[in-house]
Amino acid sequence: MTEGAAVDTVSTIHTADTVDTRPTKIMYVAEATAHGGRDGYVTSQDGQIELKVAMPPQLGGDGNGTNPEQLFAAGYSSCFHNALILVGKRAGLDLTGSTVAAKVGIGPNTTQGYGLAVALSVSLPVLDAAVAARLVDAAHQVCPYSNATRGNIDVTILLG
Repeated sequence: MTEGAAVDTVSTIHTADTVDTRPTKIMYVAEATAHGGRDGYVTSQDGQIELKVAMPPQLGGDGNGTNPEQLFAAGYSSCFHNALILVGKRAGLDLTGSTVAAKVGIGPNTTQGYGLAVALSVSLPVLDAAVAARLVDAAHQVCPYSNATRGNIDVTILLG
């Protein structure tokens, strides 16, 4: 999503899966409340989150706070990384030094609304490219964020 980014492998995942990925049992429920929309603050029910929210300068705001896209990027990157760790452990792979960074873009869509696009940058430094690609594909099937966004937004996964 940034111009000139160097990566070893690029794959955009577009799937038309009809596989039902809805949970069969709810194990945890997160609760958060927005106050004032994009120029206010957000809190979580348990008090772990109390953040000022502001429009970024690129969207006409002052940028003096976080924004929903940053929060989505934080959630998706940590969730996808955990999915990598899970499938990596199942396969007996070494994920030492692995990281996942997420970029979330927002822009107008064709229905007078707004849409998102995601780019995940995955670093698996001790795995060869073929093994890393298979692991990323498996994690993309396990990750709840991937399952929630599949077919709704473009998700690009960069291995580098």
